[in-house]
Amino acid sequence: MQSPDNALEMLQIAADAADSKGGEDLVALNVSGPLPLVDIFLLVTGNSERNVAAIADEIEDQLHEAGHRRVRREGRAEARWVLLDFGDLIVHVFHSEERVYYGLERLWKDCPVVPIELTMKVAGE
Repeated sequence: MQSPDNALEMLQIAADAADSKGGEDLVALNVSGPLPLVDIFLLVTGNSERNVAAIADEIEDQLHEAGHRRVRREGRAEARWVLLDFGDLIVHVFHSEERVYYGLERLWKDCPVVPIELTMKVAGE
C-alpha cells in the first residue's frame, strides 16, 4: 500500500459507517499491486435501494467529517451500485443482486484481504 495509515484509517471509518446503517458482508481488498493509484477496495451489500443509498451517504458523511475529500461518486441516483472514490480508498456499495452479478471478489481474487474490525458503538456515544 502506498499510504497504509491513511487508507487503513479511511477503511475503519467507512466500515463502521456502513455497519451503522446495516451494511452486510463487508470485504476489504488490498488492490495496490494491480492498481497503483488505489490502496483498498471496500465492498458492502445493502438489502434495498434505500439501504444502499443510506449506507453510501453515511460513509461519505463520516469520511468527510474526518477530513477526507471525495474525488468522485457514481450510481447514487439508482442506488443499485454506488461507487465512492476517496483516492486511497474506493467503496463499492451494492444491492445484493448487483454484488452477485458483478462478482468483484471473483475479479480481484488474487488481491489480499484486509482484515476489518468493526467498532461497536454504544447508544448515546
